[in-house]
Amino acid sequence: MQADCPKQYLIAGGKTIIEHAICSLLGHPRIQRIIVVIHPQDTQFSQLSIADDPRISMVHGGDARADSVMAGLQQAGQAEWVLVHDAARPCLHQGDLEKLLAITQHSKVGGILAAPVRDTMKRSEAGVQAIAHTVDRQALWHALTPQLFPLELLKMCLSRALKDGAVVTDEASALEHCGYHPILVSGRSDNIKVTRPEDLALAEFYLTQRQYPK
Repeated sequence: MQADCPKQYLIAGGKTIIEHAICSLLGHPRIQRIIVVIHPQDTQFSQLSIADDPRISMVHGGDARADSVMAGLQQAGQAEWVLVHDAARPCLHQGDLEKLLAITQHSKVGGILAAPVRDTMKRSEAGVQAIAHTVDRQALWHALTPQLFPLELLKMCLSRALKDGAVVTDEASALEHCGYHPILVSGRSDNIKVTRPEDLALAEFYLTQRQYPK
């Protein structure tokens, strides 16, 4: 990755990763407001032109993902439903977003975008880099974002999970901790999260293909 540059500010397809992530949401008519949770020392987001959009507001995050999400939720006002999206996922398709938003018509718990696991999965013993056994992939999914939940339910579950010291790696895991079972909405596997150098090149390819379809 580029030195001293948070991954969400890397450039792909002529814009920063976070700008792509935000634009994919702003393009949908049901998205009324976006709350961007930033590091307290972040000075880069406010310099982006998208930061001037009246639908966007900023709030400082916390030490862990769950703390940062909770900080954003506290600014969501009287919203009934909220989407939580990773700033490092620039390749969200409108079709997937539409499918996810549609679950508000029949679910009281919410759900997440997810992609079925297609690769053969291996499990190792703790601390040993050797195969213990092959895992049945038929029931395995890659959790993606956005993730969509009723605002008050998500706030309650995150609060309880944080209080209990539970490991919360995404918002759905907070609901799972409280006994809920969010819906899995099958999404595209190209909705990647940029975490490694090769991810940036792949994201740029996907974005270019979308911009200039053949």
